[in-house]
Amino acid sequence: MANLKEIRNRITSVSSTMQITSAMKMVSAAKLKRAQDAITQMRPYSEKLQEILGNLSATLDLSENAYSEVRDVENILIVGITSNRGLCGAFNNNIIKEVNALIHGKFSENNVKVLCLGKKIKDAFKKTEYYYINEELEPVENIFDQLSFENNAKIAENLMQLFASKEFDKIVFVYNKFINAANQQVMEEVFLPIETPEEENKTPGDYIFEPAKQEIIEDLIPKTLKIQLFKALLDSNASEHGARMTAMHKATDNAGELKRSLTLQYNKARQAAITNEILEIVSGAEALKS
Repeated sequence: MANLKEIRNRITSVSSTMQITSAMKMVSAAKLKRAQDAITQMRPYSEKLQEILGNLSATLDLSENAYSEVRDVENILIVGITSNRGLCGAFNNNIIKEVNALIHGKFSENNVKVLCLGKKIKDAFKKTEYYYINEELEPVENIFDQLSFENNAKIAENLMQLFASKEFDKIVFVYNKFINAANQQVMEEVFLPIETPEEENKTPGDYIFEPAKQEIIEDLIPKTLKIQLFKALLDSNASEHGARMTAMHKATDNAGELKRSLTLQYNKARQAAITNEILEIVSGAEALKS
């Protein structure tokens, strides 16, 4: 059995850890509220843009647009979105595992590169052959330090340029979709080329367009793509804070249980030490009498 000093040191260490995890939980809870509000406000707008694009595609041939060109897929860019920091459970590992699964499974016959949005996925892929380096996209792992639509738009524009220039034939997002604080869903979402609705899912209608349909679609598609990326980033940001809050809550509970167990062990050891001292005193007193 460990001596009393060792147990006291462990109790002190666990108490300090519990204070840290509790503080991190409260910080994540405060950030989660703002991040959750941002994604819940963004989703209806993004879905409405997709709906408008679908209605337009029912009466307009999108194949003439550079961002909807479907060609033989040889080069694929996977945009993996993680966080810059850890201590959020399996949040980052789930994305890294999904990207690896796509590389070695679904896209195993293609030339695949990985664009890393977030430091954690960069650390996982920067020493591999799949890591994609682009001078204009180099600071993208720091996007969450200043998450804004302006910074997001720059990345989206560069991704659109990579597809339009035929450097990549397909661009796919892999990110965590925010469900609630305890649940996040790993999503694989095609960014480019734009997937037109199936014939049975189209909603044709008799519309009067002002300005012309082609002009509307040329303005709508880039805006929709920028919103699509921004929604993925907001989803990932909210998911990160939710995952960290949940992880820190569990860590605080586990630390509390460990502290109670160590306190009980300490009390037993202390009681045993006191009992031994009393026995020694009584034995000594009996020896003096005799």
